[in-house]
Amino acid sequence: MRHNDNNPDKSVRTLRVGEQVRHVLAEILQRGDVHDDTLVSHLVSVTEVRMSPDLRNATVFVKPLLGRDEEVVLKALRTTTAFLQREVARRINLKYAAKLKFIADESFDEGSHIDSLLRAPGVARDLD
Repeated sequence: MRHNDNNPDKSVRTLRVGEQVRHVLAEILQRGDVHDDTLVSHLVSVTEVRMSPDLRNATVFVKPLLGRDEEVVLKALRTTTAFLQREVARRINLKYAAKLKFIADESFDEGSHIDSLLRAPGVARDLD
């Protein structure tokens, strides 16, 4: 489950590097630079990257277009992790190559669930 942390301990550098990693991964996946048929045939959104304070670990939240084949896409991403880590390290000048961990982004599903709850007749009646 994804949490929106407004943690003051998160440094600007950690946030900036996370955003750079997100952009690099999105570009690699969009261009089809990965030599994996599953990733080439699916559009994958990199919705967020959270870096550890030491910048050695990155949690990458992804969502395939329309949520299709989520497990297959996650497996393909995990299989190509070494390649993606090398590419990120090559394109972003960091002391260490961040270890990438891919997780399905559930925030869209949570938002849809909350929206459906708010539209339920009993809740709508109470809100009026």
